[in-house]
Amino acid sequence: MTEVILHLSAGKGPEECRWVLAQLVKAFISEGAQQGVTCEVLEAAEALPASLLLSIKGDEASGFARERIGTILWVGRSSFRPLHKRRNWFVSVNAAPLIESVPELHDADIEFQTMRASGPGGQHVNKTDSAVRATHRPTGLVTTAQEQRSQQANRKLAKLKLAMMLEARYLDAKGEARHDHWSDHQNLERGNPVRTYEGMHFKLKVAK
Repeated sequence: MTEVILHLSAGKGPEECRWVLAQLVKAFISEGAQQGVTCEVLEAAEALPASLLLSIKGDEASGFARERIGTILWVGRSSFRPLHKRRNWFVSVNAAPLIESVPELHDADIEFQTMRASGPGGQHVNKTDSAVRATHRPTGLVTTAQEQRSQQANRKLAKLKLAMMLEARYLDAKGEARHDHWSDHQNLERGNPVRTYEGMHFKLKVAK
């Protein structure tokens, strides 16, 4: 079974963009069910997250993900600021890097610590030491993961977050601007959305 992990981000966009991101997750889950793939949120307990990781699993996962990578546009009136004239709101979708594709990330350089999960997340939270903190010793980068039910799954998620951070550092060092999980909202490519949704029911606009 193929798995692709997508990073959905509202960048530094306003509350409306975070609402769009939350609705987009629901849309992807529904679309995935219709196309035989499973979409599962790997993190983000917030109702209106600024970013999150979404696992896509299934034989058609690669094609499903590929069709959604890029800028997503929602056209609609803000429910937070009804008098606001803006009608176009953008979020970005990018593939998270493969852990093995990040040369700076070696298991020997990572210190894993277990801890008790806290906050929302299901019945297992606060009952087991399933949460994981991962420290990349050479850089001092630290990530945590507690959303998954098993310690093993949280170790994998924490390591993936390190891979994303190291990739971002590498691109920054090369001076490359990329519309990825660490881009500012202002950098989103607004002129060429790969998918457009409309209205409060988040209906997909079909190209004519």
